[in-house]
Amino acid sequence: MTTLPRRALRALDRFNAAHPWDHNAHYHRWIMRQLPRHIGRALDVGCGSGDLARLLATRADSVTGVDADPDMVVRARERTRPGAPVTFVAADALTGLPPGPYDVITCVATLHHLPFADALARFRRHLAPGGTLVVVGLSRPQTLVDHVLGAVAVPANAAVGWFRNGGRPAPRPVSMTATTRPATMGSREVADEARRVLPGARMRRRLFWRYTLVFRRDAV
Repeated sequence: MTTLPRRALRALDRFNAAHPWDHNAHYHRWIMRQLPRHIGRALDVGCGSGDLARLLATRADSVTGVDADPDMVVRARERTRPGAPVTFVAADALTGLPPGPYDVITCVATLHHLPFADALARFRRHLAPGGTLVVVGLSRPQTLVDHVLGAVAVPANAAVGWFRNGGRPAPRPVSMTATTRPATMGSREVADEARRVLPGARMRRRLFWRYTLVFRRDAV
C-alpha cells in the first residue's frame, strides 16, 4: 500500500469519527416492516441503549430488552419514559433469557458475540408458534458480493454521516458506546448455519457491513 492510500484512509477514518451515525439504527424501520401491526410479547436480545426496544413498544403489549452489559441496561432504563411497556434486564443471551414464548424476537449486531448455532436454536425455542425472529448481523466478507457491497459502503458511509450530522462534527450516539468486536464467521458460514438451524430462514447481504435474517416459526 502506498503512502497516498494510507493517508487517504487515515483522513477517512478521522472524518467518519467526527461524523458518526448508527448503522444498526439504520435498519430499525426495516425491522418493523417485517413484523405484524400488533405484537403481543417481544424480546430484543442485545438491546444496548434500548432504541429498538422502545420502537417495538409502540406496537407491542410488552417488550423485554436483554443485554449482557449492566451499564448499557442502566442507560436504557434512563432513556425510557416511565410507564412504557418495556423492561430491561442485564443477562447473558444464552443462559439468562426471560422465559418465553415471544411473538417477536429481534437481535441486532449481537449474534456475532455469541455461539452462532446455539444462539439461533435458543431463540427458536423462545419463539411462539407463528412468531417472527429478525436478525441484523455482521459477518466477515467472503464472497465477491460481500466485497462489492463493502466498497460501495465506504463512500456511502461518509456521505450519510455528513448528511445526518448536518455537516458538523458530532459526538457518538449513546447506542454506539457499547463494547464491540469484529465478526469472525464468514458470510457463507453464516448462511449455511442459519439454514441448518432455521430451515426456511431468509438471509440477505446488506449495505453498511450488515446482513439480515428473517425466520417465521410455523403456527403449529
